Amino acid sequence: MASTAELKAAVADSLENSGKLEQLKAKVRAGIYDAIEGPQETALPLSRDNLIINELIREYLLFNGYRNTLSVLLPEARQPQTAPFDRGMLANMLGVAQDSNTDKV
Repeated sequence: MASTAELKAAVADSLENSGKLEQLKAKVRAGIYDAIEGPQETALPLSRDNLIINELIREYLLFNGYRNTLSVLLPEARQPQTAPFDRGMLANMLGVAQDSNTDKV
């Protein structure tokens, strides 16, 4: 039978290899931020420009697989968990023409 230390090491290795450990760390960081900052009810609402900029950042983070970073950004920036507009609408708002090349980015 494995010792407690061996079991802890096996669990830690499994969590790290699956990427779950980084997800947990990101959630803890987001929770700590929320606990320190407290409720954001009195904060000013996001301007349309900041909402668009944050959505561009969300697109970048998702494209590069930075989901842990995104999980911290969204509550800190008071950004909705669900994207307020899809990629096509975002491109249209910014005047970016979409074609087969831009779909890959």
